[in-house]
Parts: sequence; C-alpha cells; structure tokens
Amino acid sequence: IAAAPTKQELEDLYLPFKQKRRTKGQIAREAGIEPLADRLFADPTLLPADEAVAFVKPEKNEAGDDFTTVPAVLDGVRDILSERWAEDAALVQDLREWLWQEADFKSTLMAGKDEANADVAKFRDYFDYAEPINRVPSHRALAVFRGRAMELLDVKLALPEPPDAPVAKPGQRAAPVVSLAEARIALRLGWSHQGRAADDLIRKCVAWAWRVKLSLSTERDLFSRLREDAEKVAIKVFADNLRDLLLAAPAGPRVVLGLDPGIRTGVKVAVVDATGKLVDTATVFPHEPRRDWEGSLHTLAKLCEKHGVNLIAIGNGTASRETDKLAAD
Repeated sequence: IAAAPTKQELEDLYLPFKQKRRTKGQIAREAGIEPLADRLFADPTLLPADEAVAFVKPEKNEAGDDFTTVPAVLDGVRDILSERWAEDAALVQDLREWLWQEADFKSTLMAGKDEANADVAKFRDYFDYAEPINRVPSHRALAVFRGRAMELLDVKLALPEPPDAPVAKPGQRAAPVVSLAEARIALRLGWSHQGRAADDLIRKCVAWAWRVKLSLSTERDLFSRLREDAEKVAIKVFADNLRDLLLAAPAGPRVVLGLDPGIRTGVKVAVVDATGKLVDTATVFPHEPRRDWEGSLHTLAKLCEKHGVNLIAIGNGTASRETDKLAAD
C-alpha cells in the first residue's frame, strides 16, 4: 500500500476489503460452495455436474438463497470465481494498461438527435469518430466528453477485434468465440480451453468476469484517465497563454528608458527596445553627494535621442520622487 504510486492502484488493492452490499459471490461462499470452485479450477478434468451434487442444499436458506439444484450450485461457482478474478489487483491493472495501448475511443451521434439542430451540429466531427485512446488529443477528448454530458453523443471503449476463429473440421465442435479481453484474462490466470470436462464452465466464468464485472468499470477508469490527461494539457495551454499575456509589455511595443532610483549609488539606467531586448545601460548621479544634475540630463537626453525612447519607467525606491523630477526636466 505504501508503494502504490497512484490513487487508482490504491483503490485496486483496497477493492477486496471494501464494504459493499452482499454479492452473489459472497452468498455462494456463505453457502459453502467455494471449495467446489477451487477444486474445479485446480483440476478441470473433473465433471462439474457430478462434483456439484455434494453441494446441493435440500432447501432454501432463511434469506431465500436457492442452491437446491446442480445448475444453481454451478452458478455459485461462476459467481465466486468471476468475483475473485475481478478483485485481483494485478490482473485488473494488466487489463487496464493493455486496453489503454490497444483500445479505441469511439463516439457516435445519439439515436433520435437531429443533425440539423445548431447545438448538435457543433459536434458533427464526432458523429462517427474513433481513435486509439492513448493518442486522442486533449481538445478532441474534452469535446467528446462535452457532447456526452449534453446527451448528444454515445461514447464507448471499442475493444480490439479477435482474429477470425478457424473453421471447424467435420465432426469437430467449433471453437467458442471469445473477446481478446477474455483471452487476456485467461492468459493471466494460466488457463486455456483444452476440451476438458470443466473447461466450458471455466470459460463461462472468465466471460462473466469480463462482461459483468470488469468491462464497465475498466471503461470508466480509462475514460477518467483520458479526461484527467486532457485537462492537464488544457490547463497547461491556458497557463502558457496567461503567462505570455502577463509577461507582455504593458504599454505595448515601445522603446522604454528604465530608471532605478538611488542616492549614494546613483540612478541606474537601462534602455530596452520595442521587443524587450536590452540595448543600453548607464549610471547617473543627480542626487547627493555628487549632485551632477546637468550631466545626468545630458546622459539621459543622449540615450533618448540615440534609441528613440517613447516612455520612461521609474522605480519606486529611495529618491524616486527626485528622480521623477529629473525625468520631467
């Protein structure tokens, strides 16, 4: 927990311990079906229907939970295994990162919306739009999320498509079509469908883990990540623009003579051109102890004439009022 680098990973670690309403997996565990789930996953050569007979209850319990048939017990196995896998932090993080690299961010016009409507037409570029989610520019991501918030766009995570399944030979059963996400979960679990007695049940558990437990939450997590990244970029753009605005010459592109007032150390002088580039410097001593008023006027006049000074800026330090009089003269 101390080493978790992000809030998301901390949430993943906390999920199995999070207080939540009673799930079907919990109900099945309370009914004592977990040993059957462990046994079938550990040894898929066992026949699920035969193994489940010993776990069938004679009647419903006080809460009305029904495990009085073999199919109900096997549903309990499905709920236990799919819930366990959906709360495996390493598996969830692997799946999320894989989809961030492989999935598309897709939007379409919501059904029943009029394309001619002015508000709807603003989102014309996103009526049939898809782009790899990890390469969506911030302005497009934020525009799509705005369209979704206004209930104009349907937005979803489009998963990579599985390759076409090979055609079954005569007498062979066709291989079940599974999504690449389900295949990824199976790979992480170290399981593959080998035609054993319990493999169909385990495949159903894997599919349930993805479709019921993980698909929506993973999409939500990736959309949150995309939105946060897009907002960071947008804020940086705004910040850069504001910085340029604040650092722009307040009086516009003018040649400015700057005076930094001082008595003993003299008045420091600098001239910047219309682009803000430093072009000349000097120091004059109009005040005590030298009181070289005329010499100071001569130096400043030469600088003004040489560089075509438009404005004089005076600092507000010691002797600023006396320096103001010098500038006026």
